[in-house]
Parts: sequence; C-alpha cells; structure tokens
Amino acid sequence: MDVVVDQVGEPVIRVVGLEKAYGELKVLRGVDFEVGRGSVFALLGSNGAGKSTVVKILATLLKADAGVVSVNGFDVATCPAGVRESISLTGQFAAVDEMLTGRENLVLVARLRHLDEPGRVADSLLERFSLSDVAGRRVSTYSGGLRRRLDLAMSLVGEPPVVFLDEPTTGLDPRARLEVWRAVGELAAGGVTVLLTTQYLDEAEQLADRIAILHEGRIVVDGTLAELKELLPPVKVEYVEKQPTLEDVFLALVGEGA
Repeated sequence: MDVVVDQVGEPVIRVVGLEKAYGELKVLRGVDFEVGRGSVFALLGSNGAGKSTVVKILATLLKADAGVVSVNGFDVATCPAGVRESISLTGQFAAVDEMLTGRENLVLVARLRHLDEPGRVADSLLERFSLSDVAGRRVSTYSGGLRRRLDLAMSLVGEPPVVFLDEPTTGLDPRARLEVWRAVGELAAGGVTVLLTTQYLDEAEQLADRIAILHEGRIVVDGTLAELKELLPPVKVEYVEKQPTLEDVFLALVGEGA
C-alpha cells in the first residue's frame, strides 16, 4: 500500500477538483477544500447541495468521477483500506443496537475492531461521554441525545484520527443538540479532525474552526467565521429590545443537562 507521509502543517483532508454526477445530474462540479489536523470543518449547504455525496466519497463509499481526494495521507481511490483504517463515519441516524445496553454496544464494536480489553475501552468512552450512569440500560430506553452521544462514543472506538459527522443533529430537540455540540467539542479538544456537514447555521457557528458553503455543486466560500462575516458590509448598530426565542424558552423550562 502506498502511503503519503503527512508533513507538519499539511492538511489531513485534501479535496481538489472533485466531481460527481448521477446520469445527467451533476451533483459536484469541481469541489476544493482542505482541513487541518485537529480542527473542526463545517460543510454547509441546503438539502440536495451534495454534502452527503462529498462525505461518501471521502469515506470510500462512493467513487468520484474526477478529482484528487486524500484523507490522513491516503488517496481514497488508490489506498481505500488506509482511509478506512483512519476514519469513523457517523450518519444522520444513530447506528446503535437498541436491544443491547450502551456498554454492550461499545464492547461489541471494540471486539469487532480486535482491540485488547474491550471492556476497559467501553468503560473509558462511557465516562468520557458522561454515559456511565446509563451504561447498563438498553438503548431502546435512551433519549435521542443519549443515543447520539453513544453513537459518537462508538465512532471513537480504536481512536480514529478523522471523524465524519453527516448532519449529526438532524431530528434532535434543542437540548439533545447541545449535548451533541458538547461531544463534538470534546472530540476536537482531544485532537481529532472533524468534518461536519450541516444545514444549521448556528451549529456551524458554534463548532467550526472553518466553514465552507456548498452551493450548486461548488464551494462558493471557505474561511473562518470572522472572514465570512467580513464579506458583508459593516452592520448598522441599532439598540433594540431583545425578546427571548422559543428555543430560549424551551431550554429555560427543561434545562440544558442530560
């Protein structure tokens, strides 16, 4: 297997000229972006913009029509096995076994990855994601936020250096979304490179070091939040009375904890 050695400062994800079409429908029309090691990169776009297609190509689940794509120093076209060993993919719906307990789900994944001491691995991740109190409960009794946190914990079994999160908070209530945001923040703080796709602007603002907007098959802008805001004219300062949003009311009544 050919390996491209990662140099200091080199991007851990590199996408150049990526194209993909389904018949006559051109979904990706020359996508370019890079993601630095240990950072959170948010790929924004409306439904049908091609975000999930990008992730599937990066995860070797779909072949590109054109372009060069590498993940953790491996070319996705010529070294797919190396890419798969380097990544974890979490989709829009939690991939957990509802008949097993939270701990049993983690132990199962650890055994499938042939790790030593799967019980120790499971217990460590349960503690890291504040799931120890519900570790012995069947996942069928978990809330949406707990399931997603368990799903993220399962994605870290084996300590992959790169994690893809494809719209991870779809269908979650505001409190559950905050739980996921905290978990993603912990991933980045631990040095994991995270590529996040989302259609929620506030999610990208909260989590991402860099943000790219995918529109009609192309990246139309790519930069930090501050750089993106500089693209607009200076705001006119006005003093207004700020009313609480419905989300503010919801969180005030039910709390932000698990």
